[in-house]
Amino acid sequence: MNDSDRMSIVVQAGGESKRMGSPKALMPFCGEPLIQRVLGRLAPIADELIVTANDQSSWDFLSDELGRRWPLRFCSDVWPERGALSGLYSALYHATETYVAVVACDMVFASAPLLLAERDALLQSAADAAVPQTSHGFEPFHAVYRRQTCLPLVLAALEAGEKKASSWFGQAHLLSFDQQMVLAADPRGGAFVNVNTPQELADLERRILSGQMTKLSEE
Repeated sequence: MNDSDRMSIVVQAGGESKRMGSPKALMPFCGEPLIQRVLGRLAPIADELIVTANDQSSWDFLSDELGRRWPLRFCSDVWPERGALSGLYSALYHATETYVAVVACDMVFASAPLLLAERDALLQSAADAAVPQTSHGFEPFHAVYRRQTCLPLVLAALEAGEKKASSWFGQAHLLSFDQQMVLAADPRGGAFVNVNTPQELADLERRILSGQMTKLSEE
């Protein structure tokens, strides 16, 4: 792989977790903190591995667990106002590779094959970003961005007062990954499953451990 093909993986753990009641990334799930599960799924494809988190006092365990196998870097938000768009900006700002995969810390089935497919699609096009699109809309936090072109677009949106992660998509050359493209890379279809409350987390864990989950796209 050429240097220009390299990809940063940024897992976002800087959200306020209001509905969860405590930091979502640190919630136990299937025997390990939620973020450790996500990082473990994605670290093998990362040329650079980053966690964005403002309170970094509780993250030593990740360095111990993952740092021995993959270099792991922690970064804080760089925009004064917190939100989805500012979180995306921080991910792009801190990343150093040509392509940047940005994933939320609560995506329990985050898909390395899907991110690689998105990166490869960008390699073959002039698009700025490869973003999955479902019946619910875009999934900007399981997408891959071309850092050089996306960073100024996100900054311009922030300076215009925007907060929604997808608010700048109209100014970008976007490669939309439809359901067929997503399932070709991730046949189980669970990449966008996320959790927001302790009950959702407990229910999902129970279903996984009991073997009730099969084709995740039906969930």
